[in-house]
Amino acid sequence: MIDWLLYNPQKPLLFTRPVFWVFFLVVFAVFSLLYKKTFWRNTWLFVISLFFYYKSSGLFFWLIILSVIVNYFIGNKLFKANTLSKKKAWVAGSVSYNLLWLIYFKYTYFFSGLIGDWFGINIEVYDWLLSGINNTTGSSFDASRILLPVGISFYTFQIISYIVDLYRKNVEPIKNVLDFGFYVSFFPQLIAGPIVRASSFVPQMYSGYKVHKDEAAQALFLILNGLIKKIVIADYISVNFVDRIFDSPLSYSGFENLMAVYGYSIQIYCDFSGYTDIAIGLALWMGFRLPLNFNSPYKAANITDFWRRWHISLSSWLKDYLYIPLGGNRKGKIHTYINLAVTMLLGGLWHGANLRFVIWGALHGIYLAIHKAWLSYFPKQNGKLLSLRVFITFHLVTLTWMIFRANNMNDVSAMFGQIFFDFKGAYIFDMIYAYKGVLSLIILAFIVHWLPVSIKNWYRGKFVDMPIYLKISITVITIFILVQFTSAELQPFIYFQF
Repeated sequence: MIDWLLYNPQKPLLFTRPVFWVFFLVVFAVFSLLYKKTFWRNTWLFVISLFFYYKSSGLFFWLIILSVIVNYFIGNKLFKANTLSKKKAWVAGSVSYNLLWLIYFKYTYFFSGLIGDWFGINIEVYDWLLSGINNTTGSSFDASRILLPVGISFYTFQIISYIVDLYRKNVEPIKNVLDFGFYVSFFPQLIAGPIVRASSFVPQMYSGYKVHKDEAAQALFLILNGLIKKIVIADYISVNFVDRIFDSPLSYSGFENLMAVYGYSIQIYCDFSGYTDIAIGLALWMGFRLPLNFNSPYKAANITDFWRRWHISLSSWLKDYLYIPLGGNRKGKIHTYINLAVTMLLGGLWHGANLRFVIWGALHGIYLAIHKAWLSYFPKQNGKLLSLRVFITFHLVTLTWMIFRANNMNDVSAMFGQIFFDFKGAYIFDMIYAYKGVLSLIILAFIVHWLPVSIKNWYRGKFVDMPIYLKISITVITIFILVQFTSAELQPFIYFQF
């Protein structure tokens, strides 16, 4: 029991591990005793969220505690400041503080590598922070490399949104540091989002517990749906097909490479939206309503529509806290295109400290700028060409995912080379037969994704209206299926690395 309470980097507390659900049952049992008293409910969830983060990131939970204390103090000072210059100074201090941690942990290797490539200067990266802790406390942590705290990109953006919204007078300051800690660290969405705005979440922190039985059933549906997306689809496709081809593209034909690109497109959607579904469901059981983060993104008819449907909490964050402050579309077409490019470039860099992510973000910035320019000349869209526009948008996004997923740009070139010059079309039917299981799953996943909203609402409504014994039966059957598909080594959620 004591060993389980300690951090084990090989066994993080994932939604896909049975031990998480034992953990959640204990959390919810205590929650059910405290939910009527908001202070104790929030405090309990803050403490348990810190434990959850500790189980995911070890001693980095001290970093999130420090960020909570510092930003709570800055938020109060900002609110009480009596001049605009003082308010701006506190905002600048908070943003700088949070981004410095993010840059240190996430981008030190990236920038030191760029300096080395550009100026021929060899910079040896060393974790000076951990070394200082060792010297101060006599500890012996490995300071030879800088480790990335799980979820730092998500909670950093969440804190910045709170500070900026305080400055804009969109929210009131959170009442106490424990409540602020709860807002920052709420465990269902702490590690991979969605990024929650204080304006929508904080009022829920002080309201009574209200969850209708239909909402509880919808939460169960979301959780089961998310687990199926993650374990049955994303993990199975990844382990049995996608990873093998992306790790050695030249060993496979162009057809296999192309199928792997399609496979990754649905894999990353099911992986990330699966996490979000589970997070929203867990939060809803506890009376908190998290924002929608995905809305069938591969149904998008253009790239702007795609970013209204994909990772909605991040794209709206980038729009409100980066694109609009840069000037948005208020300073003419050229500035609009530049602002789009800069926003998506930084959005790509947010995803990872690698040139591949910068290129991925830059391409999406170019796509968005081209679409803006197109609309300025052709404002009316032909409804008869909707399917064609969805087809084009899907393939632009999917081929760009290749850069996002590949191990390096040489592999991207190799995959394009195989697809265009070594397709091996004569053997397509043989390859389809050889991969019939995984390809069938990919096709089925896309079919479900592209189902009309009315059909999805229909079967979700049928589940909600079922008697309790049928819900339990479906849950048991789903768990049985999940166990059959679970790989020996559970795959972490893709967005944990961001």
